[in-house]
Amino acid sequence: MSRTVCGKSAFELWGHGRTTDELKRSLLAYPAESMAPYLQQNSTYKINVYTFNKTLEFKDRISKIDALDFLPFEGKVNLKDPDHIFCLLEDYGSDPNDIPDDPFHLYFGRWIADGQRELIRSHSVKKRHFIGNTSMDAGLSFIMANHAKVKADDLVYDPFVGTGSLLVACSHFGAYVCGTDIDYNTIHGIGKASRKDQKWRGPDENIRANLRQYGNESLYVDVMVSDASKAVWRKNPLFDCIVTDPPYGIRESTRRTGSNKDIIKPPEDFSGENHVPVSMAYHLSDIFADLLNFAAHHLVLGGRLVYWLPIYRPEYCEEMVPLHPCLTLISNCEQTLSSHTSRRLIAMEKTKEPEDSDKLVHLADPRFTSYQGHNSFREKYFSGLTKKNGKDSKATPKNED
Repeated sequence: MSRTVCGKSAFELWGHGRTTDELKRSLLAYPAESMAPYLQQNSTYKINVYTFNKTLEFKDRISKIDALDFLPFEGKVNLKDPDHIFCLLEDYGSDPNDIPDDPFHLYFGRWIADGQRELIRSHSVKKRHFIGNTSMDAGLSFIMANHAKVKADDLVYDPFVGTGSLLVACSHFGAYVCGTDIDYNTIHGIGKASRKDQKWRGPDENIRANLRQYGNESLYVDVMVSDASKAVWRKNPLFDCIVTDPPYGIRESTRRTGSNKDIIKPPEDFSGENHVPVSMAYHLSDIFADLLNFAAHHLVLGGRLVYWLPIYRPEYCEEMVPLHPCLTLISNCEQTLSSHTSRRLIAMEKTKEPEDSDKLVHLADPRFTSYQGHNSFREKYFSGLTKKNGKDSKATPKNED
C-alpha cells in the first residue's frame, strides 16, 4: 500500500452481508480471539462510515455506528488519534441515476493502510512546471514505475524521455534517473509551449526543474539529445530499469537520424560526422526490436523493461507482442484508447546475458512477421476515426432550409 496508486485502502475484513442482519450474523461468527487484540480496555478506537455512490447525512452515519453496539468494544472512543480504526463500507452500486434506498452490500473491518492515490493529485501534469503535448499521466507513470519494481538507488533510463514524466515517478521511489530523446527542443526546454495561455517555454522549463519541483533534484543524473536507433552507450549492463513510452506516430512523430544522400568519405583526420543528420522514418517494428535488443544488452540481470505497445484491437493477438531470448514476459495489461485502438503495458525481466546468436533472432521468430502489422498503426488509427466520423455525419441529418 506504500506503493500502489490503484488501491485506495486495505482492510482486514471481519464481516459482510447484503443486509444489516446478514452483516450482524457474519460479525458474530468472526473468531473472538481475532477481534480481542483490537478491542482492549486500554486502547482507543473510532469507526468510520464510507458509502459508495451515495451521501449520507451525519445523523444517519451515527445511527449506523450505534447499530454496531453488539461488538465487544471495551476501549474509549478517540476521534483524533485512535489506536485502531474500524470502517463500515456500504456499496450502493455504480449508477448515479438509480441510487437504491438500501445498499447492495455491507462490509465491516479493521483499517490497515491507505494507498498512494494522493500522488495522482500532487503530481498532476496540470500543476507541473514543464510539460509537453504527450506528457504521461501521473497515475500511469506511477503504475509503470511499480511494474518495473523501481526502488531506492536504482539507475533508471528512458530512451524516449520527452518531458520526463516517467523520470519524475521513478525518482519519487528514490531511483537515480536519466534519459535521451531525439527532439533537441524538448531536451533543452525551448520552443513553443504546450500550455493553453503560454506561447513560448520559459528559461527554466526543463526536466531538471520538474524533479526540483518535487524535491528530487539530487536524483537527476542527466538527459541528452540522442537517437534511440544508434548505439551511444558502452555494451555492458548499466541500468536497473528501463521505463519508456515510445512514439506511436499519432501525436508525436517516429523519427531517427539518417540520410538518403550518398555519403562522402571524410578525410582521415576527421573525427566527426560528415553531414548534418536529418530525420528518416522509424517503423514501429524497428523501434521495438531496437528497444528489446538494447534492454538485453544494457539491463542488469533481473532488471526490468516496461513500455507501452500500441495495438489495433480488431487484429490484436498475443503473438504480436515482441519477444527476445534474453527477456521474459512478466505482464501484459491493456488500456483501451478507443473502440478500435488500445495500448498494452508490457513488463519484461532480463533472465540471461545476450549471445552473438541473439542479435537477429527476432527475424526468425514467427511473432516478428505478425508484429510488422504495427507499422501501419497510424493509418489504422486515423482510418478508424474517419469511419467513426463518417457514421456520425450520416446519423445526424442536415438542416434543410
